[in-house]
Amino acid sequence: MRKGVDMELLERVVELSLEGYCCSQVMALLLLELLGEEDDGFVRAMGGLINGGGYSGGDCGCMSGGACLISYITGKGGENESELRGHVSALCHFTHWFAEEMKERYGGTDCGEILGGDQRRKMERCPEIMALSFEKCIEILSGKGLI
Repeated sequence: MRKGVDMELLERVVELSLEGYCCSQVMALLLLELLGEEDDGFVRAMGGLINGGGYSGGDCGCMSGGACLISYITGKGGENESELRGHVSALCHFTHWFAEEMKERYGGTDCGEILGGDQRRKMERCPEIMALSFEKCIEILSGKGLI
């Protein structure tokens, strides 16, 4: 069942997109804003997920970006850290949701399928996908008491 997008969030997504950030970078910036943090290295690294990962045309950067957002909160960081309990289930929950949602809406999860081979659909479809994906990550993390 489709859920509406928070309009304030959607406006922020469009604003960041117009500043030149790709989908996964937008999601990283939204998370950092929510946490009150700055991490330019994280944002730069997320740029590698653009257009299916390094312009490969693979799975949408919102799918891999969402997994990175969850892992930013739950994953192993330093040598004395461990991934948090619920890490794998949170990742699986998000990626399964994303795959089902995108297949239902657009027939697949890669950028070409989502855009139907027409790059002009990017501003029509991608901001909503970024907002929905970010909301889902936060819902999953909140539901597990991780954020």
